[in-house]
Amino acid sequence: MSMNRREFLQMLAIAAAGGMTLHSDFVRAEKAADKLYDAPKFGNVSLLHMTDCHAQLLPIYFREPDVNLGIGDMRGNAPHLVGDAFLNHFGMPKGGIESHAFTYIDFEAAARTYGKVGGFAHLATLVKRMKASRPGALLLDGGDTWQGSGTALWTNAQDMVDACKALGVDVMTLHWESTYGAERVKEIEEKDFAGAIDIVAQNVKTTDFEDPVFKPYVIKQINGVPVAIIGQAFPYTPIANPRYFTPDWSFGIRDDNMQDVVEQARSEGAQVVVVLSHNGMDVDLKMARQVTGIDVIFGGHTHDGVPKPSIISNAGGKTLVTNAGSNGKFLGVMDLDVRDGKVQDFRYHLMPVFSNLLPADPDMAAYIEKVRAPYLDKLGEKLAVTEGLLYRRGNFNGSWDQLILDALMAEKNAEIAFSPGFRWGTTLLPGDTITMEQLLDQTAITYPYTTVTEMKGSMIKTVLEDVCDNLFNPDPYYQQGGDMVRVGGLQYGCDPSADMGKRIFDMRLNGKPIDADKTYKVAGWAPVAEAARDAGGEPVWDTVARYLRAQKTIAPRQLNLPTLKGVDGNPGMA
Repeated sequence: MSMNRREFLQMLAIAAAGGMTLHSDFVRAEKAADKLYDAPKFGNVSLLHMTDCHAQLLPIYFREPDVNLGIGDMRGNAPHLVGDAFLNHFGMPKGGIESHAFTYIDFEAAARTYGKVGGFAHLATLVKRMKASRPGALLLDGGDTWQGSGTALWTNAQDMVDACKALGVDVMTLHWESTYGAERVKEIEEKDFAGAIDIVAQNVKTTDFEDPVFKPYVIKQINGVPVAIIGQAFPYTPIANPRYFTPDWSFGIRDDNMQDVVEQARSEGAQVVVVLSHNGMDVDLKMARQVTGIDVIFGGHTHDGVPKPSIISNAGGKTLVTNAGSNGKFLGVMDLDVRDGKVQDFRYHLMPVFSNLLPADPDMAAYIEKVRAPYLDKLGEKLAVTEGLLYRRGNFNGSWDQLILDALMAEKNAEIAFSPGFRWGTTLLPGDTITMEQLLDQTAITYPYTTVTEMKGSMIKTVLEDVCDNLFNPDPYYQQGGDMVRVGGLQYGCDPSADMGKRIFDMRLNGKPIDADKTYKVAGWAPVAEAARDAGGEPVWDTVARYLRAQKTIAPRQLNLPTLKGVDGNPGMA
């Protein structure tokens, strides 16, 4: 249970009085909080931005990546910076609360020092504080909001729909929301959100006549300034997720259409044009160069917490590109000075939401307690205790992913296992109990089926090459924004800079080279094919829960990582 700020400070005083030696940053937490949340009002148009909360209503731990490689033109540029390289680039000191918020450095010790992040009750307090100091400010939600927890899955997203209304979201766009199915998304738009929250997506059209499925944009008045908010849903939804959820919708980047929509909004009087995007940051950066007339892109999907906007020049001027992290961990605050019909200047703050430093909003806390109440027994089932840090984030593997792979191979008697390169999922510290809730934080999707497939070695290589290209294609418009498929049992090498089809090499199983013509037994989960849904494999959380109950204690995971080539000195790798 999260402490409020007063309880946190009382604990500090009691600990100090008892002679406990406290980390110097720990005892400076209150001053740090004042600094973190001190953002004087600037200008006359303010926009708040959250994205990729993945249905986390309660405070959580979340470790930032130690591998976020940038290849080609993306090397050495945000967001492809980790650890010390990240801190140096953004002028942050090592150690302290901001270092912990934005990097993986000393994660375990810092997490125990500063506590959990996020939680809608604490986020609500910060949103209210920012709106109170910025009359007319709008709250924008970049999507991936309704998926990522057991309660979101079991309530068919209703817990998050009502939470977002209570939080005061004004405009949102989509990605994982679509995996509840087109009918459910439209029901929420037309009933729950009517008159409250606008869903915008210029790039989602019907497959027959190319009619808009959602409003491409809305124009809102902020202190007398007309502000256009254009939506950009995740372009590759029918590829990264099952097409059968939205069979009559087409997606895509559609930057030509984006240019038309920007010009239409300007013709209707918009003095500020912002794009609420779920492209992923590399795609947003390219779009900012391609499309003119956009003032700000508020980005999501790739979970990059970037404290300063990238300022991108294009033929029409400049565009600010931001990304606001994930899991309710950050709130972006963009203040614009709009005069003479255009943006003259800006201030930006990406505020970490530390639940010990922000009191819980009573109304939101009461709502969360009520909506979770029917599920507490199921969520609270104790499955095992972890002796090591469990996290999911990084281009190639994470310890939570490794645990899922180990469970799949053991429970399905498979030689090899694949697990999707999802970037969502919370973190557990050594000594924490793994409950059903934490397992669902890693696995709660609407297509959780496990599979066991006989695959030839040649097909295994094809799968790895295809996913690797989605991650490392030098053209951002061909990237899909996830991480590399996690691999259990199989060892391999990877050259991210190589040409398509030539990045994967030296595949081995138990030290022996993979035979292209030999068949191997491969376990997996989250298949996108409709046939896999109809086959009805057991949900992955049942598979992993069975494994955890039998193990009882989970030793630290030994990560199965590829041998990398050509990445020495890359600032996107620790």
